[in-house]
Amino acid sequence: MRLVLLGLPGAGKGTQGGRISEKQGIPHISTGSMIRAVIASGSKLGSVVDSYISRGHLIPDDIAIVMLKERLRMDDCSTGWILDGFPRTVAQAKHLDATLMQEGIKLDYAFDIRISEEEAIRRIEQRRMCRECGEAYHLLYYPPTQQKVCDKCSGELYQRPDDNRQTALQRLGVHMKQTHPVVHYYAQSGRLISINGEREIELVFAGVDIAFSLLLDTGCAGEVR
Repeated sequence: MRLVLLGLPGAGKGTQGGRISEKQGIPHISTGSMIRAVIASGSKLGSVVDSYISRGHLIPDDIAIVMLKERLRMDDCSTGWILDGFPRTVAQAKHLDATLMQEGIKLDYAFDIRISEEEAIRRIEQRRMCRECGEAYHLLYYPPTQQKVCDKCSGELYQRPDDNRQTALQRLGVHMKQTHPVVHYYAQSGRLISINGEREIELVFAGVDIAFSLLLDTGCAGEVR
């Protein structure tokens, strides 16, 4: 199955994407990890991508699509994949659909993990990241076993400088203007699965699991409570 994860910043897309990947046996492809891998490859494309990132610029849509096409052609994507962080605009969503059509495949569904804007701010303020492996924690919903220590690699946990209320409000504003319309784009084509994200991680994943079962049985999109 080929999926896109949508939701406000702090909705838990990375966490749920990792769990879906583990259970379904398909790769979870985040924009950040894809960019880092392309740059580290030393390829011509990696040099082009690095030229934008190093200057703090956004990667143009056409280059992002080329980068994504290369990633999706890898062997581990043969039975499906989960995209996290792309598409961010309706234009990108349309471009993605057209590109996949050229490859003879299609995006099956978009999972929208729904939380309120106030909940998104609370989660962002309480998020902590590992400096070594990038694992994300939440002081309330997904706390580390030891304070400030990553459970996976024992690296130091820290709060990103932009994980504060003021920056969160700005990010939410950009998201609602640019990315939220993507939800409607997939809803109009009957590919949107809506998941209640304002619960504990295990309960959210239970909802995702139910959605998978329904999709495999009926192929119908909709809302999972």
